[in-house]
Amino acid sequence: MRVRVDFGYDGAGFAGWAAQPGLRTVESELSSAWGTVLRTPPPRLTTAGRTDAGVHARGAVAHLDVDPSAYDDLPGRSDRTPDAAAVTRLNGVLPQDLRVRAVSVAPDGFDARFSATSRRYSYRLADGWADPIRRGDTVSWRKPLDVEAMHEAANALVGLNDFAAFCKRREGATTVRTLLRYDWTRDDDGVLVATVIADAFCHSMVRSLVGVVVPVGEGRQPRYWPGQKLAARQRDSAILVMPPHGLCLEEVKYPRDDQLGVRARESRSVRSLAD
Repeated sequence: MRVRVDFGYDGAGFAGWAAQPGLRTVESELSSAWGTVLRTPPPRLTTAGRTDAGVHARGAVAHLDVDPSAYDDLPGRSDRTPDAAAVTRLNGVLPQDLRVRAVSVAPDGFDARFSATSRRYSYRLADGWADPIRRGDTVSWRKPLDVEAMHEAANALVGLNDFAAFCKRREGATTVRTLLRYDWTRDDDGVLVATVIADAFCHSMVRSLVGVVVPVGEGRQPRYWPGQKLAARQRDSAILVMPPHGLCLEEVKYPRDDQLGVRARESRSVRSLAD
């Protein structure tokens, strides 16, 4: 039986999502917690967003396959549902910087990674007053930034493109993505906040998308410069990969239940611009 898990974490104490020998990761902690509550070996987890070390998540989603009888036994003698019992028990054994929000039996065809239609990230950048209480999720920048220039440059990157200039290449993987939204605003505290939404992201893509517009905000590069880098389709050392702690996975969206399997099959196909 497939189970969906909605969760969040403070990435400061984790070496990213993926389990790695000798390192504390989100996957290893969450998998170990599931093994404890189900009284089984730690199960394999699949997530919608494999975040890097130091990156936070507020709206992360994962799935695992479990024995239905073990899942139904979670409430014990209480009158709670297995879903509610799972949340309580998991949070009882998980560390405070990793919390489960909801657990539910997944509909047919659900895949946390491949069924997703979009991921939404935020990035926080303070070019003035940097609240020390928010230092764990906000990057402090010494130079003043023109948010309107950054917003215009960011908007020019939206669409179906080859984002090779902003990704670390992996053998056999495509860098073609659909960037659905990329904009910049200032919040009430004067902090610059980016909203970045795409159907999927490749490794380091969001932090590079932020890094390519920062020189525009400083006035060192023209507003069309990020578009030129995109068109070059080549990794460039001039593009900053911004610090991880300003980045947060805010939300993962999925289609209607009857479209989950179709979406998963589409996502597994390797895309090109010719397609």
